[in-house]
Parts: sequence; C-alpha cells; structure tokens
Amino acid sequence: MRPAWWQSLLRRWDPFLLLFLAGFFTFSHWVMTSASPERLDEQWLHQGLALTAFLVAALVPFRWWLAVSPLLFLGGVIALVLVLVVGVTAKGATRWLDLGVTRVQPSELMKLAVPLFCAAYFHWRQGMLRWWDHLVAFVWVLVPTALILKQPDLGTAIMVGVIGGCVLFFAGLSWRLILPVVVAVSVAIAALLHYGDRWCAPEVEWPGLHDYQKGRICTLLDPERDPLGKGFHTIQAEIAIGSGGVWGKGLGNGTQSQLAFIPERHTDFILAVIAEELGFVGVAGLFAGYLILLFRGFSLALSSGLWSGQLFGCAAVTGIFLYTWVNAAMVMGLAPVVGVPLPFVSYGGTALVSLCLMLGVTASAAAEPLRGGGRR
Repeated sequence: MRPAWWQSLLRRWDPFLLLFLAGFFTFSHWVMTSASPERLDEQWLHQGLALTAFLVAALVPFRWWLAVSPLLFLGGVIALVLVLVVGVTAKGATRWLDLGVTRVQPSELMKLAVPLFCAAYFHWRQGMLRWWDHLVAFVWVLVPTALILKQPDLGTAIMVGVIGGCVLFFAGLSWRLILPVVVAVSVAIAALLHYGDRWCAPEVEWPGLHDYQKGRICTLLDPERDPLGKGFHTIQAEIAIGSGGVWGKGLGNGTQSQLAFIPERHTDFILAVIAEELGFVGVAGLFAGYLILLFRGFSLALSSGLWSGQLFGCAAVTGIFLYTWVNAAMVMGLAPVVGVPLPFVSYGGTALVSLCLMLGVTASAAAEPLRGGGRR
C-alpha cells in the first residue's frame, strides 16, 4: 500500500530537521532582539526564504539534483567570473552581483553546487573508478575555490574547498594522498609558531596572501600586537566571553555588546553576544543542538539508497559542522578572523539559504530508495 501524500511529505521534509530549524530560527530571533533589533524584520524574511528553500529542495528527487548538477556548477563558475568582472565591491572585497532588486553572493551557492557536482561525477563513474577520478574531481573543487580566493574571500574559499574535499574523502581518497597534506599543514603551523615574530614583520611579504590576510594570521598569534586595530575584534570577543560567566548577564544586559565594543555582533561575532548575555549555559545548549543536528544529518545521509546521496549528505553535514567550529574558534581567538557566520543563527540571507539548501538536498537524498540492487 502506498503511503498517504502527507506521509510522503513528512518523509521528505523530516519532522526532526524541521523542528530543529524552527528552534534555531527562534533562538536567532531571540538573540537578534539584543544584538541588532533593527534588523529583525529582514531576518524574518531571510529565514522565510531559507525555510522555503529547504522545503522545495527536499521535495525535488535527488536523481533530479544529480541531473542538473552540471548546470548548477557551470552557472556558479560563470557567476564567480562575472563577480570578478562586474561585481559589487564592499569593505575591500568584490563578492556580490547586483541584480537590481537584490544582491547575491555566488560563492555561497557554490557550497551546494561543488559537492553536488562531485557526488554526481562519482555517481556516473561508479563501478569504473580509477585513481585519476579523484584527481579530476579535485579540479572541480579547485576551480571555484581559486575564483573565490581571488575576490578575496578566504573563509568561503576554505569552506567550499573543504566541503568538496569531503566528497573526495568519503569516495575513498587514499590516506597516502591525505597524509602528506596533513604533514605539510602541521609543519607550516609549527614553523609559523616558531618564526612568527620574524615573519610578521611589516617588511615581510607573504606570497599568495593579501596584507590584511597576513595581518589576521599574525593577530591570531598575538592580538596585543595591534589592540586598537586588527586585534580589536579578538580582544573584545574574548572579554565578552570571559565576562559572561556561567549564567551570563541576561539578554540585553551585556556591556561589550550593548556598547558596541563587539564588531559585527549580529553576524560573524554573534557567538560573543550569546556568551556574554547567556553565559556558558546558553552556549553549551546551542552547541548541544548543533551536535544533535550533526548526528541526525549523518543518519539521514547514510540512509540514502544512492551512494552519491550518501557522499553528498555526509559532505554537507560535515561542512555545516566545520562552519560551526571555524566560527567558534574565530570568536575565541583560536583561528584567524575569516568572516564565517554562525550557522542558522547569524544575521544573513545568502549564507542561510545555502545552508538550508544543503540540508534540503540531504533530506531529498535520504528519501531516495535503493533500486536495482548492488552497491548504493
């Protein structure tokens, strides 16, 4: 007997994900009443668009997503090129396309297009995989990542590269290829810690990085190097986190947040507002929600009847977890300031829609049945 139409809808929309999205959106609205009350109406609009994106994405069969993934990827790459040619520049970065009625940030949508296209590539090559298939997929990841770096947008470039790389990893990328990268990064970090004072001297140029990116990394090593400039964000966020204590000062009662000592307190540094006003208990509760969402996401991804669905879902959920970790590390002074918002909580439009699209496509993949036997 076929399930009723409403049962099919619930299976695709996953009541658990809907409940948690509603919880995150409600919490975001509550915190925004303190962090930036003048933006509440816009945030409601963003959340409505994001929820609609989730519902629609989950309704579209995952095999259709695989079929249109080349168009999404190609369109995204073209949009990234257009950004470099005719994009809107703000705060020293060219990241937006002006469509007249609104601005869009194509790099955010590549968080969906890149892992989806890579999953589709492995789906088409299933049963015929060779070692060079991972190299080809790496190129699909590298091209948009390099274009996003050119804007420049280091934070989004890292996220797109990592989420795309997760598809390669879950598709069976050999540890013999991963280990050299891990060793190289570890050696670079150790060298930076040892020679930081010398390398961070003003006259030393860092190949491939802009001066402000160098400044962010050097500020991470020593925020007091420029306490009223590049180190201001980190120092004020740490003060807010430390002053919040266990229970916090109460919503709307934070001194660092209400006196505007915390820059970007409604976007990248909203976690500092939460820590100061809701304390350790508020932050712990929020991250408990992220962990539960993480486990639910992996459960949905692994239940997909398609191997490509599992690849995409696991990469998407891992990407959301890394998004959360990078934002928290950035606010606590454990990572450079790279402009990564707190998922589902920070104010924003394009980033929120892209994350909900990723969850919606994951839910769509989970609803895909196994057909024809054999490897999924």
